[in-house]
Amino acid sequence: MEVVNTFMTWIFKNRIGQIENFKENPIAIQNEILFELIQEARRTEFGKKYGFADIATYTDFARQVPIHDYEQMKPYIEETMKGRQNIIWPTEIEWFSKSSGTTSSRSKYIPVSQEALEECHFKGGKDMISLYVNNYPDSKLFSGKALTIGGSLSENPLASRSKSKVGDISAVITHNLPIWVQMARTPSLETALMDEWEAKIDKMAREVMDENVTSISGVPTWTIVLLQRIMELKNANNILEVWPNLEVFFHGAVAFGPYRSLFKEMIPSDKMRYMETYNASEGFFGIQDQKNSDEMLLMLDYGIFYEFIPMDEWESEKPRVIPLNEVELGRNYAILITTNAGLWRYKIGDTVKFTSIEPYRIKISGRTKHFINAFGEEVIVENAEKAVQEAADATGATITNFTAAPVYFGDSKSKGAHEWVVEFKKMPNDKELFAQHLDDTLRRINSDYDAKRYKDLALTKPKVHLVSEGIFESWMRSRGKLGGQNKVPRLSNTREYLDEVLKLI
Repeated sequence: MEVVNTFMTWIFKNRIGQIENFKENPIAIQNEILFELIQEARRTEFGKKYGFADIATYTDFARQVPIHDYEQMKPYIEETMKGRQNIIWPTEIEWFSKSSGTTSSRSKYIPVSQEALEECHFKGGKDMISLYVNNYPDSKLFSGKALTIGGSLSENPLASRSKSKVGDISAVITHNLPIWVQMARTPSLETALMDEWEAKIDKMAREVMDENVTSISGVPTWTIVLLQRIMELKNANNILEVWPNLEVFFHGAVAFGPYRSLFKEMIPSDKMRYMETYNASEGFFGIQDQKNSDEMLLMLDYGIFYEFIPMDEWESEKPRVIPLNEVELGRNYAILITTNAGLWRYKIGDTVKFTSIEPYRIKISGRTKHFINAFGEEVIVENAEKAVQEAADATGATITNFTAAPVYFGDSKSKGAHEWVVEFKKMPNDKELFAQHLDDTLRRINSDYDAKRYKDLALTKPKVHLVSEGIFESWMRSRGKLGGQNKVPRLSNTREYLDEVLKLI
């Protein structure tokens, strides 16, 4: 295995030169990608509609192609899901990544072309390993198995005869991995793509607990649930008693800070390494490339062209949009992407701050809307407002205000939850029924929340505090935020606001 490890480490290090190239020539690389995308898609329905054949400069592109959110891209995507091709991208699209929905639908579906798989998602995975072994040349990563924790696949709900599939981006990637990668990973493909999470976690645990696992890739939420089950089955105090050669956790999707102490409890070793990635349904965007920094290198040669909206202009009717070469350090920007899967000037909903421009490195700073995504559930304000209103209607209540935040995993045996403070003008006639309706509605309208709540695997029932009028007014007054345009933050990914309100109850 030592020979295999040495050979594979050498193979992956060869990509470093290409990474250095886009670090040194970022704007030239980005411009090249933009015009390749325009040229490729000029004969698509979208390309004809917006005159791609006449676009000669970035200025032309920005003038002729409008900014799109999901609702504006949805008609094109749904036509593609029904089997029509050459709508937004010239090659056939058979895969769609499913993620948390918008105001009007439970789930949204992001097109994943073959080019996006190979030139973006697969390339991102390879670069993640390349950067890791370049930083840690003593790595024994390839002497064991890579544990990957992904989602599931299902039939395309809009296709009558199409062979296309939908699923979590991790499941789409896992299903399409080349055979040599499948041989290096665990668990089996059949188990990895199971859709019943309780049975899946148990089967995964039993399959992988006797393997020599050297790396883990996944979302912290499901990783914790799986490790808890493995330690239970093996009667182990920590996971190193099961996998003594484990050396790295490649993580993404949610902020890692709240989980760090729990992982140190479950993996008590100063030699354990953690590496963050920024991989979403829409594309693979960033990788932590330095040993002692949580900044991520913006990956610029994956078939994605980036633009940015300064967040202080986000609410403007015509916000200023800038290309990469105009960003400034420390400012908060919303991301727009144009991709090799047919997303054009698309708002992904994330915000970033640049920590470096030589090369371009970023930190994820949040979302363009208030949200909770502590466990991969992606609950947005519209979800919360609908759930609270339906719960109020069902219990004869009148709501004046609310806020909610996560309850993070406390230790290796605990689970997460959401905690709410809801203020009423008229209290519900059944407080337990209110909480139940709140939970049930969120599960019905948000597929990611529902998946985490399934049989209390990752999220338990929400904790709901019902309070009378005046609490939020007192809190806002204490913060000097009473009146004017000041509003109670509905959702937060941290407990800062919620804990302050709880002190007043």
